[in-house]
Amino acid sequence: MGIFVFLPLVLPLTAWPIARLAEQRLHPRTATLLLTGVSSVMALCSTVCLALLMVVGTAQLPGNPLPDGWSDSEVRESVPHHEIVGKAAIPALVAVVGGGLRALLHHHRLLRRAHQALAGLPRTAVAVLPDAEPYAYALPGGPRDRIVVSTGMLTRLAPRERRALFAHERAHLAAGHHRHLLLVRLAACANPFLWPLRKAVAYTTERWADEAAAQAVGSRRAVARAIGKAALVTHGAPATAFAGVAAFAAPGPLPRRVAALLGPAPVVRAWPPIFTAVGLALWTAATGALLSAMFSANSAVTLLLLLHAATPL
Repeated sequence: MGIFVFLPLVLPLTAWPIARLAEQRLHPRTATLLLTGVSSVMALCSTVCLALLMVVGTAQLPGNPLPDGWSDSEVRESVPHHEIVGKAAIPALVAVVGGGLRALLHHHRLLRRAHQALAGLPRTAVAVLPDAEPYAYALPGGPRDRIVVSTGMLTRLAPRERRALFAHERAHLAAGHHRHLLLVRLAACANPFLWPLRKAVAYTTERWADEAAAQAVGSRRAVARAIGKAALVTHGAPATAFAGVAAFAAPGPLPRRVAALLGPAPVVRAWPPIFTAVGLALWTAATGALLSAMFSANSAVTLLLLLHAATPL
């Protein structure tokens, strides 16, 4: 194992360059899938290595439930400074597991409350709520995926803008964007170095839905107008853990989304050449993910063999 067990904990830093470049240079669908995959792999690998460090570093502590053979000196020597890192790995792993569980509970609690709020309404694909407050969002799960929109939002949009809004939310549901957002949120809980990828995916899922809406409506400007108008009239959308109009009117990426829609449509390209900024960032992130997988697998197999040899039959 040696020093290699520590590397997956810091290799997520190699994904930082791709976060912003993917937003700007790749098709939103490609960027979303790439960033979700890279963050999931790196988060899993860093969590595995954190668990390995905890096992090695705490096996010799009195009162631990592990077999006595696991505190063998050969096992402890497989990790440098095993006592320090092993004890430090305990609260770190507890924080990772606790943060992931909180994120899952928060996500499912919001979904449950949102579905409960629609109890009694017809189970149609679109639920129109008689509310003067303008909002709209995609609601996955339950008996069926639904789009929830208030009358306050509908009355403020022109017919073509309403079609753009519905197409945008249908794209969120069809592509399962809530799953991508949940995965990168869990990845950020597992390793804080992956936080930039979570923010990037939050943006690329919205851009993905924007482009799908523009294709469905047949006008990029109509979608841009719908986004801008929704931002002007929306003062507080319902908080959700899934894709919806809460990001439709968010002040951060909104100008970039509108500017992208007013420009040419993004092209789905093959893997870009390595001698470009985005190509170099892509290869760096892919290499980091591959090395994380290799180092974590090597450390796990090595420790398994050591523990098997140290455990009396």
